[in-house]
Amino acid sequence: MQPFDAQPKPLGDGSGDDDSGSSAGVPAPAGAEGHEGDEQLLAALLDGMEAGLCAFDRAGVITHWNAEAARILGWSAGDAVGRRGFAGWAARASDAAEVEDRLLGAMDSPGRHVHEFALLTKDGRRVLVRTQSAAVQGADGRPAGVYCAFSEVHVQIDLERSIALSEALFTDASWGVVLIDADLRPAVVNARAARMLQTGRDEVLGRPLGDLLTLGVEELENALQHVLAEGAPPATADLWLALSADPEHRRRCWRSGFVRLGSPLGEEPVPLGVGWLFIDITRQKATETDAAQVRFRYQQLHRADRAAAECGTALEAAALQLDFALAGFADHALLDLADDAERLIRIAATPTGEPGPCELTPGAAESGIPVGYPSAHPALQALERIGTVRTSFGPQPAGEDSGGTRADEWAAARRWPPGTVHGLVAVLRSRGRTVGALTFLRGPGRRLFDRADAAYAEDVAARVAAALDLAGLAGER
Repeated sequence: MQPFDAQPKPLGDGSGDDDSGSSAGVPAPAGAEGHEGDEQLLAALLDGMEAGLCAFDRAGVITHWNAEAARILGWSAGDAVGRRGFAGWAARASDAAEVEDRLLGAMDSPGRHVHEFALLTKDGRRVLVRTQSAAVQGADGRPAGVYCAFSEVHVQIDLERSIALSEALFTDASWGVVLIDADLRPAVVNARAARMLQTGRDEVLGRPLGDLLTLGVEELENALQHVLAEGAPPATADLWLALSADPEHRRRCWRSGFVRLGSPLGEEPVPLGVGWLFIDITRQKATETDAAQVRFRYQQLHRADRAAAECGTALEAAALQLDFALAGFADHALLDLADDAERLIRIAATPTGEPGPCELTPGAAESGIPVGYPSAHPALQALERIGTVRTSFGPQPAGEDSGGTRADEWAAARRWPPGTVHGLVAVLRSRGRTVGALTFLRGPGRRLFDRADAAYAEDVAARVAAALDLAGLAGER
């Protein structure tokens, strides 16, 4: 590396008359070795700066010129030290006077001054530099000169853009941004992320992720560890999370991107942490899921209609409709036929144990033995209201045994298979008459029936009712 100045000139008053320190063989005064060490340390520090640095005495003569200044402009310390100003070598004649006036003007005004100048390199190119200059005070308190630190404008602009981007991300960004340290704890959180985490910006700092999330912690930590070890993934990831601050513990889908953070000053790329950027897409995901569910269900209806058309009897077609409807919708189906007194007779059902096809009960219609439903049973309510009825066992009480005894008692009281916790009953209507009731049942591993489920069940019921009515007209029951 080029030394910034082997023998820098002192910042003096510019007279140049004092040469008492230039004689050879003069014994060094006491303490001179210490002063020499300080000068060498200062030279090393200035030479290691990432910005060019030069200094002028009161007369405008260059006294210091470091290695970065030599790299930017190509002029070595030997070329620069001792010259007065930049005229005739490092600046055009038309620019030199203005450059000198602005730089030396810093001696007569307090604070730092920022300017942009066009300087000349040793090979004749023009380089636009941004400078910061300030006065250097002498021992008597009077300005003894001025120093000037400079860098190429495009380098400074890149730095300013990076800083501005960082500030924007942590103030006005529409995405949540969290900086995670190498211990997987939040170090910096922007306002958007704090709102999404339902906590304050300072409260979240340094806390384990497990304190902030009740669902999805392992997936998030795995992603962060992968980024620390391997780098950022090529695409975003959709993570399903639930917040500790949310009393309902609702699942949220956050589209997440990750960036590994490394120090530009380190010799080796040791990661400092991970930048986690995320946005809530729960509503979008729910819409996509609902749309996919609707497409699947009505594809099933279409397939069921085509398959039912090939059945030998209308009762077989009704049972086949239920087999197609059960896929992804419910665990069990019960088909009850209404007699003239609107008593319900079980004519088809799925097995109560392992899942299986809906099977017709031979001779059930001819026997006329009704199902012993108690009063206020959902099926009887559906017949009375001529509409769909939904019911659920409700949340498991605290301390309930794992076998779900109370849930089984609830299901048995309604003459439903063990393990049932959600029920939906749709009334079967055809030609203005009630022909029966259709019941769909779900176990504890499924969510309760919603309005979309009721609408789908009513579509299935319309097809089953038409098949039962046809079976009556054909004398099959």
